[in-house]
Amino acid sequence: MRAESLSDYYLLEGPQSRTSEFMTLLRVLWDFLQGFRTLHFVGPCVTVFGSARIRESDPYYQLARQMGAAITQLGFTVMTGGGPGIMEAANRGAREAGGRSVGCNIELPFEQQHNDYLDRCVTMHYFFVRKTLLIKYSYAFVVMPGGCGTVDELFEALTLIQTGKINNFPIVLMGRDYWAEGIALIEKMVRLGTMSPEDLKLIHVTDSVDDAIQHIRDRT
Repeated sequence: MRAESLSDYYLLEGPQSRTSEFMTLLRVLWDFLQGFRTLHFVGPCVTVFGSARIRESDPYYQLARQMGAAITQLGFTVMTGGGPGIMEAANRGAREAGGRSVGCNIELPFEQQHNDYLDRCVTMHYFFVRKTLLIKYSYAFVVMPGGCGTVDELFEALTLIQTGKINNFPIVLMGRDYWAEGIALIEKMVRLGTMSPEDLKLIHVTDSVDDAIQHIRDRT
């Protein structure tokens, strides 16, 4: 077990001593306090989710970069997970367009160093705290191609909107081909009755930055 993940391991292992549980509580509280203090004045945000593994030469990197610039021109701060790949691209686009660019990073033993295009950045220890902060300050969500983390963030936002825990903010999936199987799965859930047909309307799928921005403009 990596040393970097020990505290997460104990958090999920089951009941611990009262002292250990109290220390975990303090660590979670510290994560939230750091996040609130750093992000309180960033203004209304649009959060861009996506893979840390996408390279600059990838068309999706360039699409995210264009998306970051367009979000800025719409008047929002661009928020990402603060790392490389798609996150870097969106932050970079915002910076290049003269807008505000913020990140909510995560401590990982590999892959996740904060990118160089952030006006403000906070680094979290716990994923669930980070995910809460990425959603808390956002008026819309743009989901670029990504892996397990991106899918987790997508369904977290979708579930919170579906259950009325947050407002009905727009969710835009960029990349029709990439998300085709995911949309097919959601459509299957609707057919089988495990999701409402109305839930399909919560997601807007497109390949066009202009179309995505128009959808966000119409819904915010």
